[in-house]
Amino acid sequence: MVARGVPAQVAVMAAAALNFTESSSSSNWWRDINNSPLWQDRIFHVLAVLYGIVAAIALVQLVRIQLRVPEYGWTTQKVFHFLNFFVNGVRCFVFVFRRDVQKLQPEIVQHILLDMPSLAFFTTYALLVLFWAEIYYQARAVSTDGLRPSFYTINTVVYVVQIVLWLILWWKPISVLVILSKMFFAGVSLFAALGFLLYGGRLFLMLQRFPVESKGRRKKLQEVGYVTTICFSCFLIRCVMMCFDAFDKAADLDVLDHPILNFIYYLLVEILPSSLVLFILRKLPPKRGITQYHPIR
Repeated sequence: MVARGVPAQVAVMAAAALNFTESSSSSNWWRDINNSPLWQDRIFHVLAVLYGIVAAIALVQLVRIQLRVPEYGWTTQKVFHFLNFFVNGVRCFVFVFRRDVQKLQPEIVQHILLDMPSLAFFTTYALLVLFWAEIYYQARAVSTDGLRPSFYTINTVVYVVQIVLWLILWWKPISVLVILSKMFFAGVSLFAALGFLLYGGRLFLMLQRFPVESKGRRKKLQEVGYVTTICFSCFLIRCVMMCFDAFDKAADLDVLDHPILNFIYYLLVEILPSSLVLFILRKLPPKRGITQYHPIR
């Protein structure tokens, strides 16, 4: 009985070993790609191409809007598309020279080049929240005088705090400050996500209760609903990822040997959201009689 049981035990052990080997080999491809300079460069260059495409789309749309309504100067819509072009253009440049960026000294220069576009991305989409808040309060006959000063104040505080953290890191580069910087931006991302949920949700519900049924109302309802969902999701994902990035070395985004993680992260939190929002908001403004179209003052 023992002799008969031995082959069965060997078969079970062999099957377990095979399963372990398969699971190990399935995880090896991730490690092999991460450790390959060739694959690192390929993935970073793919990201550069994707960012370049989004930047080009934003620039083309900006030019189209300018040709359509040149008399209105720098409107909210124009600034939004310009900032999209700027953020994606800088990201494209950084990923083209990603390996060289990693060699820059002092190290704080690397942090600035990698993190500054994220701050500009926050400003870009905070501008969209501001635009929706103005529409919402104007429709309810509530004064909007305090909205733009609040927008400028919030952005100033975010940039000043981040610049102070960079200067301290430059003066004394310690890991606690790096963690604090990442957690600060996680908080900023959560704040942006809640802003979209608050004003996107309010505007959506207000449009839903609007008594007149029309094609324009339905399209605007879909537009607000889609953009709110996309932007809330991308900023929430960024918040969660920044928390992991701060405390887990395996989730570090500022290194060369995590190209797959970089690709997934930037695809989900910047490239796809920007592409989808630019597509949804592709409609040009009418030439005359624009009541909701505001210059930046």
